[in-house]
Amino acid sequence: MFIEGVGSAAPANRFTQAECWEALAGAPQFAGLAGRSKAILRKVLLGECGIETRHLAFEKLEEAFALEPDVLHRRFAKTAPMVAAEAARGALAKCGKAADEIDGLAISTCTGYLCPGLTSYVSELLGLRSNVFCLDLVGQGCGAAIPNLAASDALIRQGARNTLSICVEVCSAAFYLDDDPGVLISACLFGDAAGAIVCAREASGARPLEWLGWETALDPKNRDLLRFEQRRGMLRNVLDKSVPVLVVEHARRVLADGLKKLGLDRGEIRNWILHTGGRDVLAAMQTGLGLSTNDLVHSSGVLREYGNVSSPSVMLSLERALAADALRGLWWMGAFGAGITCHGAFLRG
Repeated sequence: MFIEGVGSAAPANRFTQAECWEALAGAPQFAGLAGRSKAILRKVLLGECGIETRHLAFEKLEEAFALEPDVLHRRFAKTAPMVAAEAARGALAKCGKAADEIDGLAISTCTGYLCPGLTSYVSELLGLRSNVFCLDLVGQGCGAAIPNLAASDALIRQGARNTLSICVEVCSAAFYLDDDPGVLISACLFGDAAGAIVCAREASGARPLEWLGWETALDPKNRDLLRFEQRRGMLRNVLDKSVPVLVVEHARRVLADGLKKLGLDRGEIRNWILHTGGRDVLAAMQTGLGLSTNDLVHSSGVLREYGNVSSPSVMLSLERALAADALRGLWWMGAFGAGITCHGAFLRG
């Protein structure tokens, strides 16, 4: 399989962290928070957390505090198909392929639920053929992009010529506020976006990336440290402070196992495409994997401009690397998510 085109999209409105703090400080829920909680919010939003701006599915930030299940669902149902389709159009344009050339569509999300799934809405918006094989993937959290691409690889091995892999998250449809530090930090880090990748059986674009293979690790004993739960009919993010350390341990193992499986040498890796979980996660990855600041330039750029956009983040980082004409050779793409799960994929191009 070859990656032929990568696109991204986000809601039109972008807000600075300082603007988010001002809106939050004036929100009715803010007064009910504990003093320690208010201090956490101020520190993250006004301090150096690696994020300058986030795209959010609001006209005005005051909308963020209408924390009601029906309001949040409508936000997801309106925004997710729109930005997913926009990202897909960008990916198709970059590789010069038409919608009727797509044989398979896989869409991942964890921030909302529709039945029929997002593939029904996005295939209609894109004008895909009625016999396109559609696959809706849910519940994989921030790490979903790599399993999604593996599904495209499986479809191509079974005869598909071209597929679309899309990850879309409307994190603003899953905001929650209470005195739990993980919940508070999540509200300060997450943003909305979609990423899309056109995959093909044969290489034809200006700079295709060959999909060499992938590796994964699942750690169910620590499942409760990173996940969504339901409270008052809404999604509530659980984010434990131990997550950066845990995911680095899994990332090292996934990388080592993947190199061994494919007979590759770590010294061959020229580019690192990592999930932008947050400043602390990237710092832990840098230390734990022995990387340089330059190795993280694409991921840290996405974090700075978009925040943590969950599953699309590695797609956005990949798009930036290609736009920057990053070094040719072996690339490693790593992501982790709810579960705790960690995934890694090797690309060459």
